[in-house]
Amino acid sequence: MSEPVRMMGEFMQPGGRLMLAKLGLQDCLEEIDAQKSTCLSLYKDGKKAVVPFPVEDNNFPYEPTGRTFHNGRFVQRLRQKASSLPNVRLEEGTVKSLIEEKGVIKGVTYKNSSGEETTAFAPLTVVCDGCFSNLRRSLNNNDAEVMSYQVGYISKNCQLEEPEYLHLVMAKPSFTMMYQLSSTEVRCGVELFPGQIPSIANGDMTNFLRNTMAPQVPPKLRKIFLKGIDEGAQIKVMPTKRMAATLSDKKGAIVLGDAFNMRHPSIASGMMVLLSDILILRCLLQPLDYLGDTNKVSEVIKSFYVIRKPMSATVNTLGTAFSQVLIASTDKAKEAMRQGCYDYLSSGGFGASGLMALLGGMNPRPLSLIFHLFVVTLSATVQLLSPFPSPLGIWHSLRLLGLSMKMLVPHLKAEGVSQMLFPAYAAVYRKTYMTATTI
Repeated sequence: MSEPVRMMGEFMQPGGRLMLAKLGLQDCLEEIDAQKSTCLSLYKDGKKAVVPFPVEDNNFPYEPTGRTFHNGRFVQRLRQKASSLPNVRLEEGTVKSLIEEKGVIKGVTYKNSSGEETTAFAPLTVVCDGCFSNLRRSLNNNDAEVMSYQVGYISKNCQLEEPEYLHLVMAKPSFTMMYQLSSTEVRCGVELFPGQIPSIANGDMTNFLRNTMAPQVPPKLRKIFLKGIDEGAQIKVMPTKRMAATLSDKKGAIVLGDAFNMRHPSIASGMMVLLSDILILRCLLQPLDYLGDTNKVSEVIKSFYVIRKPMSATVNTLGTAFSQVLIASTDKAKEAMRQGCYDYLSSGGFGASGLMALLGGMNPRPLSLIFHLFVVTLSATVQLLSPFPSPLGIWHSLRLLGLSMKMLVPHLKAEGVSQMLFPAYAAVYRKTYMTATTI
């Protein structure tokens, strides 16, 4: 039950805060030195664009700001909130396996805090053991794909000049991120790819961050970026994973969180998707008289799988697209897409506010995402064909269109074309979502 220390789940999007409030858990972000985030500050080739979360979105009934914080402090607040309820018993242990009888999950085998192996039985088991889940394989054959690695550390006793901004540097080989983690700490992170990870033990990573990444960080941020390195901050490396959600054939269990579905963390939406899933499940499960009715619970889970699509499909597709756009490349088509995304966000207006609404979970609609992806692609194509179309420009434009389709088509297949493209599903989602808020 000690406070976990980890480099994940440090940002709550505005949409996540809304769902936290609908679950009555908004006070869990209090008393943990959480910091307000109002804008994305984007840097590329010496230029800067400040893109705020849209404040005049009439469809979003909550303060359009995010929060950054130490994940462990937030987890402790959630534990305190749960344990304060009279019908909750919180017990520390390490789950070893699921107990299964004739295709139905009956409970778990676990080691308690004393090291004794024991069992716990329940009509419904919620599996939520994160991105390194060792229970997932008992329920389905999903394999997570490692896309890249996040390298991060904390610079202490400092404050950013613009502490309410999330600072994203479009560097090489990929992005660098800095944000105010607490009132006196700044999280610094970079993305690297397999085969590019310098050794931390022999100092290669420190030299890489200081000599290769720091010069690409804007001067006003560079001092804080170097501060943690110079002071010997602990450097952590975490794999970024992607995994589509699939339903298990086994009854008596629900899988949630990163054990169920993962997307690139560049859009920091894992907790938001989980809270959305919980909100939907609460609505669907509450009318049931008995959770031990495995057939009824299985029907609920199937409904949940469809109803969650507008949020999950939007975020999953956006995570892949945004992460791909952030990767530096000498390929003209890829660089045109990268520049097109920067230009689209820096231009302000409807396009920028619409894309920020998607990033913030304020408008979880797949069709809106497809629209913005199309406009960014069109804008990048115009750049490639300017000032006059040439055979090479046309060739790169066609390749750019192919890149855009690669970002979208796999998710259309994985999430379901009908769920992503037909508004009826979004209407069902919104109706259930609004019902859940009144329970």
